[in-house]
Amino acid sequence: MTVERDRDREWWLRVPAVLLAPRSVFGALRDESRDDQDARAEPVLALVLLAGAFAALTSGTAGGLYDDPIYDGPLVVALWVVFAAAFTGFAGYFVVGGALYLGTRGLGSEGNFRRARHIVAFALAPLALGLVVLLPLELAFFGGDLFRHGGSDEGAAGTVLAVLEGAFAAWSVGLLLVGVRTVHGWSWWRSLAALSLVVLFLAAFRYVF
Repeated sequence: MTVERDRDREWWLRVPAVLLAPRSVFGALRDESRDDQDARAEPVLALVLLAGAFAALTSGTAGGLYDDPIYDGPLVVALWVVFAAAFTGFAGYFVVGGALYLGTRGLGSEGNFRRARHIVAFALAPLALGLVVLLPLELAFFGGDLFRHGGSDEGAAGTVLAVLEGAFAAWSVGLLLVGVRTVHGWSWWRSLAALSLVVLFLAAFRYVF
């Protein structure tokens, strides 16, 4: 029991560590033992939900919620965020994880689907950080205007917000590249090729569905 608690604590500590020392964290994902994969489950769930909330709140849909009379108060918006975070997070987790699994398998990886999903989950850490750091600042400056068109968050302010949100997303993509390279021990070019296959799979998925 003590060993299990220690392993769980190690993986929780790796959640913030992936932002500063990603190679050591992704290197730990090479351990595909059942106990180690189970120990990652709760940190992975937290990352997926937080990243899903960030993606939902920075979407165009969220930017117009108060324009719809159905969303007439913070409580209704909060409920929407909960459901949108779960849907967005898990859809991205399984779809992008599946695309990464297929892309890396196509280049010779022998890793399983679960490990591919965990690489994606830890690569989402910047989006989780964005929810904790960026969104509170946006709410403090713009309040309810974040959820309506034509508010104070548009114009120059909207451009700044888009750049900041894009920076967190780019950070996440960069971590995904580092994760693929570290876990598989590949070159940068081979890792980029794997991500290119991920993009192709996602484009095909979007086209079909």
